[in-house]
Amino acid sequence: MRVEQVEGSPDDFTSEQLATVNMDGISRKVRLDVVDRWPEVGDYVIVHAGFAIHSLVEEEAKRNIELIRELASHMPEELLRSDNGS
Repeated sequence: MRVEQVEGSPDDFTSEQLATVNMDGISRKVRLDVVDRWPEVGDYVIVHAGFAIHSLVEEEAKRNIELIRELASHMPEELLRSDNGS
């Protein structure tokens, strides 16, 4: 997910450490408590359970996004829907 905004400071643990990230037009706020490198606007991060956990350079991020989209294109439609009852 691409970083659009960063709030807080990597050196101030008393303030909230958040980033607004975007993927395909969907924006989310994620925590930066455990990210491996403090991101800047325009960087990419891998997000798990609301936490940014790893920063990626743009080329690496775009390759990963391409691979995920290719994987999704080969999945059965019922596995891609969120209303599958699980």
